[in-house]
Amino acid sequence: MRAAESGPRSSTGYGRADKPKFGEKPGEAPDYKNLKHYESDKTRGNKRRASEEDFGTEELRLNRYIANAGICSRREADALIAAGEIRVNGEVITEMGYKVQPTDTVQYGKTNLNREKLVYVLLNKPKDFITTTDDPEGRKTVMDLVAKASKERIFPVGRLDRNTTGLLLFTNDGEVAQKLTHPSHKNKKIYQVELDKPLTAEHLGQITAGLELEDGKAEVDDVAVVAGNPHFVGIELHSGRNRIVRRIFEHLGYDVVTLDRVQYAGLTKKELPRGKWRYLSEQEVIRLKYFM
Repeated sequence: MRAAESGPRSSTGYGRADKPKFGEKPGEAPDYKNLKHYESDKTRGNKRRASEEDFGTEELRLNRYIANAGICSRREADALIAAGEIRVNGEVITEMGYKVQPTDTVQYGKTNLNREKLVYVLLNKPKDFITTTDDPEGRKTVMDLVAKASKERIFPVGRLDRNTTGLLLFTNDGEVAQKLTHPSHKNKKIYQVELDKPLTAEHLGQITAGLELEDGKAEVDDVAVVAGNPHFVGIELHSGRNRIVRRIFEHLGYDVVTLDRVQYAGLTKKELPRGKWRYLSEQEVIRLKYFM
C-alpha cells in the first residue's frame, strides 16, 4: 500500500495533450464518445433505471434541457419551443416554463435529446470548505471551487469534513454516484493521517484487527506507519461511515492533526495541486462505470 504518499504538489497543469487539464476558466467537459461502446453491452455495470435514481434527478426547464443537449442555445431553444418543434412524451409543448421530469422523453424532430451531458470532475479539496451544494450560513463550500468546471449542475459524491483535505469527485451521473456511495460496492479509499503523537505498535495492531466503535466494528483493509515518522500513518479502507478515520484514532486517544484523502476509487492526486480540479479521462470514467 502506498497510502502515505500525497503526490506531487506542482502548480502547473498537465504537459501532454492527451491528459485531462486543470480547470481555471469555464470550460467544456469531455464528450467521452467511446462510452457508447460500453453502454451497448447490457451485461456490464449497474443498469438502474432513471426513474429509480436518487441523485441529480431534479426537474429542468425545457429550454435548459434542450440547450444542455448541445443542439442550440437557450434563446434558440425558446424559438424551437414556440414553433412547436419540441415534443415531450409524444406531445408538442409550447409552454416556455415547462419543466422536464427525469423520466420524460424529449424529442426534436425524430431525435431523442439526452437529459444532460455527463460530467466528471475530480477536486483536490483544501481545508475550510464544507461539502454541500448550498450553505445557509454563508460558509465556503466545495461548489465554490468547481463553479467554473461545467455548465451542467454537478454534485459531490459523498463528503469530506470541513478540515479534511484531498480527493472529492463531482458528477451529474446518478449511476456512478450510487455505485461509489453504496456499501455493497466497497469503494476503496486511502488516507494519510498526521497524529499529535507517535502511533504505538500496540495500537497499530488493534486498528489492524478492527476496533469496536459505538456504531459497530471499524474494519480497515491496510494500515502502515510512515518509516521514520510514526506521527504519520497511511490507512486504507472501504467503509463510508461518518468520520470513520478520525473516530478510529480518537477512540485510541489520539488527536488527528491533518487528514488527507490521497486515493479514491482508484483515482489519485498525482499532479493535482490543492484547491484545483480536473476532468476525468475517458479511461477513468469507463473504469468507474463498468469495471468496479
